[in-house]
Amino acid sequence: MTDLISEPAHLNMPEQILEDYRIAYRSRQLSLLARKDVMRGRAKFGAFGDGKELPQVVMARQFCPGDFRSGYYRDQTLMMALGELDVREFVAQLYAHANLRHEPSSGGRQMPSHFATRSLDENGAWRDLTQQFNTSPDISPTAAQMPRLVGLAQASKVYRESDLLRDMTTFSHNGDEVAFGTIGNASCAEGMFWESVNAIGVLRVPAVLTIYDDEYGISVPNEYQHTKGNISEMLEGLRQTDDSAGFNIYTVPGWDYVALRDAYVEAVAQARFDHTPAIIHVTELTQPQGHSTSGSHERYKSEERLQWERDHDGLLRLRAWMLRESLIDEAELAAIETEEHDFVQNEMRAAWDAFKADINDERQEVEQLIDVIADGSAHADQLHKLSKAMLREQVPHRKTVLETIFNVLKLTREEHIPARNDLIDWRDDYLRESQARYSTLLTNVTSPPEDHIKPVYNGDVTASGFQILNQFFDHALGRDPRVLTFGEDVGYLGGVNQSMAGMQEKYGELRVSDTGIRETTIIGQAIGLALRGLRPIAEIQYLDYVLYALQIMSDDLATLHWRTAGGQKAPAIIRTRGHRLEGVWHAGSPMAGIINLVRGMHVVVPRDMTRAVGFYNTLLHGEDPALVVEVLNGYRKKEPLPQNLTELMIPLGVPEMLREGRDVTLVTYGALCDIALRAAESLAEVGVEVEVIDAQSLLPFDVNGMIVQSLKKTNRILFVDEDVPGGTTAYMMQQVLEVQGGYHWLDSEPRTLSAQAHRPAYGTDGAYFSKPNAETIFTAVYDLMNEANPARYPMFYR
Repeated sequence: MTDLISEPAHLNMPEQILEDYRIAYRSRQLSLLARKDVMRGRAKFGAFGDGKELPQVVMARQFCPGDFRSGYYRDQTLMMALGELDVREFVAQLYAHANLRHEPSSGGRQMPSHFATRSLDENGAWRDLTQQFNTSPDISPTAAQMPRLVGLAQASKVYRESDLLRDMTTFSHNGDEVAFGTIGNASCAEGMFWESVNAIGVLRVPAVLTIYDDEYGISVPNEYQHTKGNISEMLEGLRQTDDSAGFNIYTVPGWDYVALRDAYVEAVAQARFDHTPAIIHVTELTQPQGHSTSGSHERYKSEERLQWERDHDGLLRLRAWMLRESLIDEAELAAIETEEHDFVQNEMRAAWDAFKADINDERQEVEQLIDVIADGSAHADQLHKLSKAMLREQVPHRKTVLETIFNVLKLTREEHIPARNDLIDWRDDYLRESQARYSTLLTNVTSPPEDHIKPVYNGDVTASGFQILNQFFDHALGRDPRVLTFGEDVGYLGGVNQSMAGMQEKYGELRVSDTGIRETTIIGQAIGLALRGLRPIAEIQYLDYVLYALQIMSDDLATLHWRTAGGQKAPAIIRTRGHRLEGVWHAGSPMAGIINLVRGMHVVVPRDMTRAVGFYNTLLHGEDPALVVEVLNGYRKKEPLPQNLTELMIPLGVPEMLREGRDVTLVTYGALCDIALRAAESLAEVGVEVEVIDAQSLLPFDVNGMIVQSLKKTNRILFVDEDVPGGTTAYMMQQVLEVQGGYHWLDSEPRTLSAQAHRPAYGTDGAYFSKPNAETIFTAVYDLMNEANPARYPMFYR
């Protein structure tokens, strides 16, 4: 290692170098002072970018309008250098200031140092992304920013190579945009890193990935993270050569400003112009304050290592180099540093005052209401103590305001004071406002249309399920050039069930393509493409394989619109199939695990392919992400062919009644609909009329209360599905009995019938004994009727 910054091939203007130093120094002061704020209790937690400043100011110089970042919580200097983050906004997020004017990344919903720009205007419409620097919203799970980087970079390839997208000029300028990824050295041990790097290399898309290497992952050194303790050596096989495509790979010390600049200039230029991806491994970085405010790195780093970090601090190295090169003298530099320190201090003070001001106004309103109550209360002294304690809180919280109100109401519960009603009204309004602050925008404000276009049939024309889907996908790809689909075996083969047969030949490999076996980055592709204005349909071959990608669906896709407070959207459709195939892993139904982890996505479970088409149409007209679970044994099954197939639309959250009845309401979905109907016919033979309802959509679920209307008539209900006991049947029961108030209409105990607690056993008999069947549905319903009226419905099978 040399102790000198590299000699420049050609030097930046001195003014630019000084500006870079100013931004880096400002960022460092922010890290130091923000940590102090955490330590004195003003904020809960902090993870800062100190030590990583130099590569970020250099990277920012190569970042152009239209480019995208997919990074993590060390990137404050990059965001500041781009002008997309100022000190007040950074500190507002540190304080969880729930106000978009002060904290535009997430409105206080995200942890500190989780950045995002706003791709949507206040009405939820797209902005011109080519005229702004773009950053996709950060998430904390390590390496989870990597999968979406694949799609962000792939979008440039799609825009460059598709003539049909030339008019989408607010999303791309001829595909010249670069996707910048950033990640820490330790996170490169994650499988998502390797899967994403592999996918980027295979797709040959313009991603420039920076690895910040400070040689530790919290307390664990590189020798425990990577073979040979060196990520560069592991990546060497990915390097582009004269004989094979790959990555441009650079290894650069993080304290060498000029070498960093030269690496980024070359890497980004090649990525931008010929779409060659690059990896820049930035080594010998330091972490002056350790990993985060949760601990001290002095606990695990030797004094020798700590001294090495002090000696190799990039900021100090750049400072010494500028003085040595006579770019500035000591007095001028010291003046800049004093100015930046004071500026950060003053801006942080202003951010703190703004944070307090919102809540102080609310506390004063409550204080006045309590004073009025106290004037008529026998507990006046205690009420004033509660009020003063609320006002004395040094770090104001809305939680304390509501706790105070609760204690005031409890203390005066036996007193008839008119002002208590004023306090209750104030609290109710406050709760509604807080609901808006923290719990709105889980899905997009521009929800899918409510139009219900039902199938129209003409004669006895039928088609197999896969043919129905094939006809629709042909139409969808033909009418909207933004639609593209990809997954394992989707392209050349046309899908394992042939629903995409002929589509690649007709629409090209760019829009209908095969992928490797890499479910996580299939979802990541969909997220990144959707963030850039495209409408991807990503296929996960079987429902059980969704579990490979469930973390990315849950932590990234499902939360994206919510955690940006409506600032970004990714209307990706995830397509899969499941249920009735006979086998342990291709026949599972982990629906409860899925629906409870992907709130923020729609989850639909069509019983046949005609219904699937109706949902695909609705979702493509909407702006939210969704998971569509097709019935696996429905592809070869004949269905009546609607003459208006391509226009069908099924509204989300609206069940369909399949059979009317008076005795019991039976709620199910998917493949079990046919089995439930067979059981209902059998029950009719013994005098029991079952009303069979297909839920159709689990998220959202029965938004108009159709099921409870049925329950008012039958007063008995059974929920049936193929999930484990206590799974989706329990979810549906909670929705109907608790949310819709169905409990009040019950004459019998509500029942659920699910699959066994284990995975379904293999073979015909294995499936029969593992899942609900016509006989078990019959007995579950008949047991209810026997219990209600044993004389009319005598037991005959026990």
